[in-house]
Amino acid sequence: MTERPLDLGWVRVFEAVGRLGSLTAAARELGLSQPSVSYTIRSLETQLETPLLTRGHRGSVLSPAGRLLHRAAGVAVSEIDSGARVIRRMERQSAIRLFTDYGFASCWMMPRVAQFRQLHPDTEVHIIASTTTTPYPDEIEEVGVLFGARADFPKGARQLFEENVIPVASPRFVQRHDLDQHPDKIGRMPLLHLDAAPNPPWFTWTDWFAATGITRTPSPRDITLNTYTLVIQAAIASHGIALGWKGLVDDALADGTLVALGEPLRRPDSGYWLQTAPHISEPARDLVNWILATTSGSA
Repeated sequence: MTERPLDLGWVRVFEAVGRLGSLTAAARELGLSQPSVSYTIRSLETQLETPLLTRGHRGSVLSPAGRLLHRAAGVAVSEIDSGARVIRRMERQSAIRLFTDYGFASCWMMPRVAQFRQLHPDTEVHIIASTTTTPYPDEIEEVGVLFGARADFPKGARQLFEENVIPVASPRFVQRHDLDQHPDKIGRMPLLHLDAAPNPPWFTWTDWFAATGITRTPSPRDITLNTYTLVIQAAIASHGIALGWKGLVDDALADGTLVALGEPLRRPDSGYWLQTAPHISEPARDLVNWILATTSGSA
C-alpha cells in the first residue's frame, strides 16, 4: 500500500510540474485538476513577480528563475518525504504487514500466528490476504508469502513449500464411496475446484488426471469456489474431493480431518515463496526467521 504523501502545498505542485514538464501530468500524479495546478503556479509567479515556466503546446519548460526554485523544491520534497518515511516506520516498528493469499493465510498462518505472538508479545502481525498472486511491488511493504514458479520471484526469495498436491476428502466421504480400496473411482466422484483465470500457475484437476492416467467422467455435482479456504471447507463437509497442497492441508491430514487419496503430483521449482522488501524492521526480521524455522525441512 503506497502511503499518502504529506501535503506540502505549492512546493509539491511546483516540484511535480518542473520534474514532469507538464501541468496536466503533474495534476494527474497529484490527483488534482489541471486548472488547480495552473492556478497554484500563477499564484507563485505573482508572489515572485517573475515567470517560472515557459508554456508551449508540447508542455512547460522551466525558466532560469524556475530552475533555481525547482532545485530547492526538489531537495525539500525529497528530504521531507524521507523524514516522513522514517517517522512512519518508527510509529509502526512493532507492527508487521504480511502480504499473502487466502490459502496460506487461513490454512497455515492463522493456526500458527499465536505461537509467534507468544515469542514476541509486543509485535502486531497484520495479515493482508488477497486473491492475487502478483501484487504490486509497493504492496509488499515488508514480508510476502506468495505462490508461483522460481522464475516469478527475485533472487533472494526463499521457497517454503514445493508444489506437491494430492487428492483429499473427509473420512466420511471416503468411507461412503469405498475410496480407500478403490482410488481409481476418483474420476467418477464430485470434485471441488478453485476458481481461476485460464492457465493458472498451480496444478488443476486436469493436470492430475493427465499425470495419473485415471479417466475423468464429468459430474454435474462438481463445485467451483473462489478461495482455497472454501475448497477445503467443502471437502471437510463431505461435498467432494479437493486437491490438497503440501503445507496447507498438513494439519488436516495429521489430525484425520482429511484423508489423502491416490497419487501425489509434484513440481519442485514451484510452490510458496517468502520474499521481503529491501529494508525491513527488526520485528519483521523476527517474523521471517520464525516462518523459515517453522517450515524448515518442508520445502
